[in-house]
Amino acid sequence: MLHLPLMNVHAHYKSMLTCFLSLWVGCQVHGGSTAGVRVGVASVGLDADDGMPIAGGIHPGKAQGQEGELRAVAMVLEKSGVRLALIAVDILMLSREILDEVTRDIEHRSGIPFEHILIHATHTHHAPSTLRLHDYQADPVFTARVHRAIVESVVQAIAQLSEAELNCFFKMGREDTVGVNSRQLLPDGSIYWIGRREFVRPTGPFDPQLPVMGFKEEPTKGSTGNWRAVWFNHSTHTIGTLRSGVRSPSFYGLAAQSLEREWGGKVLFLEGASGSTHNLHLSAEEAKQRIIQAVDQALGASQRMLVHRLASIKRPFSYRVRHFDEAAEQEAVASYCRKWIGPYGLEIIPVFESMRATLSSQQGEPRQSWIQAMAIGEVALVGVPAEFFTSLGMEIKRRSPFAHTVVAELSNDWIGYLPDRQAHQLGGYQVWTGFHSYCEPGTGERMVEEVLDLLDDLHAIVPAWEEKP
Repeated sequence: MLHLPLMNVHAHYKSMLTCFLSLWVGCQVHGGSTAGVRVGVASVGLDADDGMPIAGGIHPGKAQGQEGELRAVAMVLEKSGVRLALIAVDILMLSREILDEVTRDIEHRSGIPFEHILIHATHTHHAPSTLRLHDYQADPVFTARVHRAIVESVVQAIAQLSEAELNCFFKMGREDTVGVNSRQLLPDGSIYWIGRREFVRPTGPFDPQLPVMGFKEEPTKGSTGNWRAVWFNHSTHTIGTLRSGVRSPSFYGLAAQSLEREWGGKVLFLEGASGSTHNLHLSAEEAKQRIIQAVDQALGASQRMLVHRLASIKRPFSYRVRHFDEAAEQEAVASYCRKWIGPYGLEIIPVFESMRATLSSQQGEPRQSWIQAMAIGEVALVGVPAEFFTSLGMEIKRRSPFAHTVVAELSNDWIGYLPDRQAHQLGGYQVWTGFHSYCEPGTGERMVEEVLDLLDDLHAIVPAWEEKP
């Protein structure tokens, strides 16, 4: 694991971006179209084979065959010379050791600035591994293919930029049934992960919001126009396949691809703050159908939104590896695995012992990641680099200065789970120390505050817009 140096660049970086964005906003306020935005969108497949280890479990998974496509989907938005690139990739996650290089390659080939590029992992648990996690490593061949596909998707999206500005539509939709808070309290005070289910109550919230943004051509006589590109967001873990033991973008990705066949354009899925939220009750087929219906309904009810601005700020975020008590950690893992999981639990215990042995010498180390926010008209899209607990994502939305705020976890980096302080006190898999969870308690709350500071600065640079009748 690469340990990134702590850089004291925040103030200079913030000042430089503020100056740049202020100059651009001035141009927008005093001239230029404010109706729509030029859009280009493209997808590039991620080739994989049955010999590659599948990420998402404690031990390396195996797959035979594939359903749907694994792919990188890029959407490029352009207005008055300013471009933003939003890329969704069907992988579990990817760390900045690789993503920084990918983003620099995009910047070099496209001219889109580093701070205007957001790369998001859809968090499917059914794709080959691109990182070190639990008891497996990255597959180097697949990881290299992911790198190339992300860059190429942006290049192709730029080549397909619409000649004219497209109309933008937005709706804050809702889907209440695909997912629940999965950190259920068990009768002995434990927090559910896997194994027997004897639920007492949930220990946190579920976020049902399903924002949808679409772009299409100006209507003509006898036609309402065609959707060129759509993105949607929802906050549940991307787990579940239609067929057992196959590679898959899971139900969200399969829903996006089904909608593409219906509409003709490209559809991106962005995973929301779902570190504490899973689908515990529905089949993947039923979850897919409910998401299709919810996205379709939201887009059908969407309203035209004038895009008078495009802007992005990306900032460093500093954090530390937690200090931990080895004996207490061992007891937490072993007691749950023995009581609630059964025989397989005995195979899990040594995996956590090994991860803690590696992390032991790294306790207290300073590290650095990224936080990002994009403004698309009156909508703010926030990128955070972790499996973000739902409560934290909802807090950002509640306190954001923007009319609509969307959180996309696992963007630009992966620093493990980020629980809230209450979750650290309650315990459970998401806070057991390992490669999946190593940030010190309070990091999640501090990230919320720094994201809100970022949003305030973006809001001040690009004043809030109110739709006129």
